Amino acid sequence: MIIRKYLPSDCKYLTELFYNTVHSINAKDYTDEQLNVWATGIVDIEEWNRSLSEHYTLVAISEDIIVGFGDIDKTGYLDRLYVHKNYQNQGIASAICDKLEHTFQVGKITTHASITAKPFFLQRGYKIVKEQQVIRENIPLTNYIMEKQV
Repeated sequence: MIIRKYLPSDCKYLTELFYNTVHSINAKDYTDEQLNVWATGIVDIEEWNRSLSEHYTLVAISEDIIVGFGDIDKTGYLDRLYVHKNYQNQGIASAICDKLEHTFQVGKITTHASITAKPFFLQRGYKIVKEQQVIRENIPLTNYIMEKQV
């Protein structure tokens, strides 16, 4: 596996990986209704590309397949961290997260972790600041504001 910086040509594949991961991996913790408002399948590629390009974004590749990605912004907000549904539990999220955390060496890193991702971040030393309900199209989604001092 190699981890490299994001390229705009990756964007379409990352949006598909995001959709497929949410609708398969997160399905154990969220209802279909919640999954459908979280990952609608309708994406603004230009907006995603702008966001991913402005953040420090990494892409993991194995055998010419994008198997994961993650990004962190200048404030230390770890925005996205997703691993392909067929490549779970192989250390990919940890490898990406290690590199993202390493780039932000002073202060604290914050993330909004899903129910599914909460154990991963707890194992990495993140602490829960609070549980929150994010409302999308009148549907509540539970997630956790989590922080790690670096």
